[in-house]
Amino acid sequence: MSDTDSTYVRIFDTTLRDGEQSPGISLNAQEKLEIARQLERLGVDIIEAGFAISSPGEVEGIGLVAKHVRGCTIASLNRTQKADIDASWEALQHAERPRFHVFIATSDLHMEHKLRMTPEQVVEQTREAVAYARSKVADVEFSCEDATRSRPEFMAEVVRTALQAGATTINIPDTVGYTTPDEYREILATLYENVPELHEAVLSVHTHNDLGLATANSIAGVQAGARQVEVAVNGIGERAGNSALEEIVMALRTRNALYGFTTGVETREIARTSRLVSRLTGYPVQPNKAIVGKNAFAHEAGIHQDGVLKNRRTYEIMDAESIGLAHNELVLGKHSGRHALQKAYADMGYTVEGDDLKRAFARFKEIADRKKTVSMLDLEALLDDQSRDTAERWVLERLALRTATGETSHADVVVREGDETHAAAAEGDGPIDAAFNALNAIVATPATLREFNVNAVTGGNDALGDARVVLEHEGRTYTGQSVAPDITEAAAEAFLRAAALVAAGIPNPMARESV
Repeated sequence: MSDTDSTYVRIFDTTLRDGEQSPGISLNAQEKLEIARQLERLGVDIIEAGFAISSPGEVEGIGLVAKHVRGCTIASLNRTQKADIDASWEALQHAERPRFHVFIATSDLHMEHKLRMTPEQVVEQTREAVAYARSKVADVEFSCEDATRSRPEFMAEVVRTALQAGATTINIPDTVGYTTPDEYREILATLYENVPELHEAVLSVHTHNDLGLATANSIAGVQAGARQVEVAVNGIGERAGNSALEEIVMALRTRNALYGFTTGVETREIARTSRLVSRLTGYPVQPNKAIVGKNAFAHEAGIHQDGVLKNRRTYEIMDAESIGLAHNELVLGKHSGRHALQKAYADMGYTVEGDDLKRAFARFKEIADRKKTVSMLDLEALLDDQSRDTAERWVLERLALRTATGETSHADVVVREGDETHAAAAEGDGPIDAAFNALNAIVATPATLREFNVNAVTGGNDALGDARVVLEHEGRTYTGQSVAPDITEAAAEAFLRAAALVAAGIPNPMARESV
């Protein structure tokens, strides 16, 4: 990236912060790192890794990303409080390129009812917080929360104050998804007129999809002069979500002749990134989702099929290969060796060696004995599964189910805990409920089941099942996830992993602040 290239648009990914604020999503430190490493491969410019002040677990997660991810700027969100900035410094002190993202609301509605502050107090807090952040790092972003409902003259005063205090990036977010493309362009044009010195900084846009206009608004912002767009993979985020990374990147790429802007994203990593985020968050991608939905390159109508067979450009404006969808073919079987597995992962862009390779190979052989062939998508899921904390307290040894239509289901389980084994049996409303009841007779978790979902990793009768269980105890959530050919087995293992976190008192981090 060249700072002097006026056509380059920085991609600021907030999947790990704003995206995680989607209802039901809570990522632990290791999951944050897994996603961040993939975002690094994807080629984003900035990764907003979290909101440090929200919890010690959030500091740990941001810290892991800061230590292990290179080549990207790593950011942490802050209110205009010194404690927030100190927490961010604790998390980001090992980052190669740290950024503090400071925000405060500037709309009359937010100042009166949420902040209970006068406009003068907001200006002064902006000055103090940005100056304090700049005393610690050279890269400070400032955001006017609820900017699109703020008075233009007051927002200009706040932005001018932030720039004078040392802000290097100014973000004008559509926090509640209220604006429209034409209005957003006008807001930004007016801001440039009122604050000419803004031309010396980077202008950023951050949009929400409450009216279905997030991507259109972000593109309008770029046309108005913004050279940073804040996005989330799969468009996840609070309420209706954020502007989707894949939509912004592919819109600028596909319509480059119209817009004339570029990004540093390696688009062939988009599909893989989408799948990883979907698996770790438990948020499935809707089939008709632009770019990454399973129907995005599918054609049902006969006329469309005929046209595509003759020339794909008749009904496809981009190639599936351009986002990494072309090579999901089956690659390995049960006779494949460790070196073949390592090479397959290397071809996919993963470096797997040492103990990680040993664990991955053990899981691969276990699955290959139960499936005829193992695809690249399966390998991704297995790597994701085995890379989690392997020090599990309880291990499923046996699961037997009896179920029939109209009858109560019955489950028998055997669980190993260290050198001991425990057996239990229980009934339930369906096989999963029976299995969870039997397992809970052993682990005796005080938590309640908050969420359970299972998705197929690939198609076909022998597809791997990816299960996710969320338990809740004393207001905190604990997430377990597992991959297995049998969905009930995957569900049982996920339950045990979540229960182990409850027993160890390791909740998911909770980060709930909006920009």
